[in-house]
Amino acid sequence: MTITRRHLFATGLAGLSTLPIARPAGAVIVLDRTWRSEGGRPGRESEGFRAHEALANQSQFAPVIALSTDGGQDWGIGSATWLGNYGGNAWVLSASHLLTRDNSVFDFTFRAPDGTPCKGDRQIRHPLFNGNNDETTGYDVVLIRIRGPMNGGGPAPLLYGGTREEGQQVVMVGYGARGIGSAGQGDAYDGPSGSKAAATNVVDEVEDLVQPPPRTGDRGNWLSVKLRRESEGAGRLDGLLGSGDSGGSLWMRTQAGWAVVGVNANGGDRYGDSSYFVRVSGLRPWLTSHLPGLRFGG
Repeated sequence: MTITRRHLFATGLAGLSTLPIARPAGAVIVLDRTWRSEGGRPGRESEGFRAHEALANQSQFAPVIALSTDGGQDWGIGSATWLGNYGGNAWVLSASHLLTRDNSVFDFTFRAPDGTPCKGDRQIRHPLFNGNNDETTGYDVVLIRIRGPMNGGGPAPLLYGGTREEGQQVVMVGYGARGIGSAGQGDAYDGPSGSKAAATNVVDEVEDLVQPPPRTGDRGNWLSVKLRRESEGAGRLDGLLGSGDSGGSLWMRTQAGWAVVGVNANGGDRYGDSSYFVRVSGLRPWLTSHLPGLRFGG
């Protein structure tokens, strides 16, 4: 897999000691036309995301939470998804490339769905992630145990265990930087610290996991969405996820309800670029080996 226009995670990768550098995506990118219709214009760039914020704040997406590396003064350095409370502790799923050392979990504060700041005490990386997103995007995930439970997320989310993601409408949710398809990300577009945004899209590519996993080359197990222009048939709220959205989740409506189908890993920030996600269905054996109580469906 070749990934273009990827940007380094500015605050953590310089300290990487055990993994090669991974390159997360660039921004939360929305359609120019939607941005303008929602109030975005020169000098008021950050005001064009109201519909995307409203989508993110729907109750089914409450499990998507924000991360901080300064004790909660600034939120949105990364995103994660609350999976539920097990044995008295919450567990969240995020992107492995955010945690650059074996004890990186202690560098982060996690904001529970009800707004309570929480700390983690254990991280479990997927063993097939080697830090190279050209080869192991499909395993760029980490399980994180939180000290004590988290509240405010509603029922523990359903995880998708099927194989019918391609061509399906999806919603992606995260806390990252913002931008528009013609220009990419920019500081002027950013909303208040810790504000969540979401975008719709269609899964346009699915890569099955490769067995046995090769020592070099793409190990598979990923999904992607592409940012089309309005003239190419994009939906009004279509977009991409990116910087600060790493670890955010991709959701799909199933017969059993909304389900998490992907974890944001990397991608680009302009029209024609893609966002790439770890395919949750391919993680089922690994996830349930650590958390047998997880709910899968689809």
